[in-house]
Amino acid sequence: MSRILVVGGYGGFGARLCRRLSAAGHHLLVAGRNAGKAARFSSTLAHAEPLAMDREDDVGAALAAHRPDLVIDAAGPFQGSDYRVPCTCIDLGIPYVDLADGRDFVIGIAALDGRARTAGVAVVSGASSLPALSGAVSRKLAEGVDRVHSVDIALTVSNRATGGESAIRACLSYVGKPLRLWRGRRWTLRHGWQEMRGESFILGDGSGLRRRLVAIADVPDHELLTEILPGRPAVTFRAGTELGFQMRLLWLASWPVRWRWLVSLAPAGRWLLRLYRLTTAIGGARSAMSVTIKGTAGDGRIERRWTLVAEQGEGLEVPTLAAAILADSILAGRLSPGAYNAATLLSFDQFEPALSTLAIRHEIEERALPPPLYARVMGRGFDELPASVRAIHDVCGDAGAEGEGTVVRGAGPLARLMGALMRFPPTGTYPLHVAFAEREGVERWTRDFGGHRFSSELSEADGFVSERFGPLRFTFALPSSREGLEMRLRRWLCLGIPLPLPLAPRIAAREWEERGRFRFEVQVSMPLVGEIVRYCGWLLPAAETGLGDSYFRARTPKSQTGARESNCPHSAPA
Repeated sequence: MSRILVVGGYGGFGARLCRRLSAAGHHLLVAGRNAGKAARFSSTLAHAEPLAMDREDDVGAALAAHRPDLVIDAAGPFQGSDYRVPCTCIDLGIPYVDLADGRDFVIGIAALDGRARTAGVAVVSGASSLPALSGAVSRKLAEGVDRVHSVDIALTVSNRATGGESAIRACLSYVGKPLRLWRGRRWTLRHGWQEMRGESFILGDGSGLRRRLVAIADVPDHELLTEILPGRPAVTFRAGTELGFQMRLLWLASWPVRWRWLVSLAPAGRWLLRLYRLTTAIGGARSAMSVTIKGTAGDGRIERRWTLVAEQGEGLEVPTLAAAILADSILAGRLSPGAYNAATLLSFDQFEPALSTLAIRHEIEERALPPPLYARVMGRGFDELPASVRAIHDVCGDAGAEGEGTVVRGAGPLARLMGALMRFPPTGTYPLHVAFAEREGVERWTRDFGGHRFSSELSEADGFVSERFGPLRFTFALPSSREGLEMRLRRWLCLGIPLPLPLAPRIAAREWEERGRFRFEVQVSMPLVGEIVRYCGWLLPAAETGLGDSYFRARTPKSQTGARESNCPHSAPA
């Protein structure tokens, strides 16, 4: 019988893990700060004994005195934690596993690899839903896919089931904080608990959970899966609670942190936990998780989605499964010495036996994706476009392009006002990056002219391309030839209300190929206002330029002077 010491063994996840390990026949040391709680919980298990131990204090004496066969840290939160426990385990020759989902903690465990190998012990971080399970699922979904373009992971938890104070503190540590995400083929910054959206978790028979709110959370997957999967995809993880008002309040609270009015919401953790517990009588006991990849396989574009729906509050069992599986593997000597993150250690099939014992349903669905937006609108005309123009518009999930752009802003007061409202960059020549994000056939283009960003959303409307800038929507025809394409305005709307075409902005836009590069030119003017903005330049798909992040950090605008110093032609085709 193996002796396993579980730090935080009577807590939210620790208690569930201890029950699972006890049922498997292991002898447990239930460790934690509160000796009374440890004793009471231990009395409910066979072959368990309590141990008073603080993971933030000197753990060496306790570990040396009891010499367990394995240490599992389920205490958390791991955001901001040091490596005191795994280092002590290495020094004493004791294998170590944790349930961490803190991004820096899990990724940083690799720094202990040399010490662990020398000591002859296995050290594993991230043996939880993320990145152990999410990594296994993502690799399963990516089988046979030549290139994965995007990975979207979503997790929603039942309001009646909570992982405890440590889970709340972990969440609050990144609310409103800048997070580093790989988007548009480069690293960019987003903010914790923002980009909130509704997500449904529907199984093939139509059952499941419909439209729960989820928002960006910081997890190791944002870096690990980007490196593991073919094609270096964009990875986004969103999490949420069952109740929409909780999500909206936390989203609102994220803004003072983003604006730097507050350093962090973490100090309010205990107070917010008390408020949360006042709502536990509301809602149900159903949780869900999904992993969706978009990619290309041969000449086709596919989407694969894994959906898990947990009933009866058993969703909180899922984060404990990987640790129990890895405990058996380590104790049986099947894992070589070294320090690992758990993203690649387990296969999807290894989770199936444990999932089948729970009130959980899960399945994988695959569907062929339609052609990209411009190909759907243009039909055969798209195939006749120059290769570089087709490449820019071949968007599946996530894509990016880099190059250079020149902007000329209108000089009149109304033109300056309108340009500012649309967030157009000042006059100048800039390094240019364009990020393309696609969801359900709708594309969002974010243009970054040397740090000056503006975005629009493009979709299909009655056989045309519709581009939305805030409340304004413009619909274009796309006449084309083997040389390139133009965009010709057909109608425009404000807040969904059609407006007279004679009063519309004069928009002249074209795209073509020159010396193997995608070239573009856009000119916008208004009656009685004159020219508002003109911008032009060149782009290459980001993977082909080799410019990298350092190029964009180092470059500064070449010019802040007048229109005639730009590289734009002085006129654009009508």
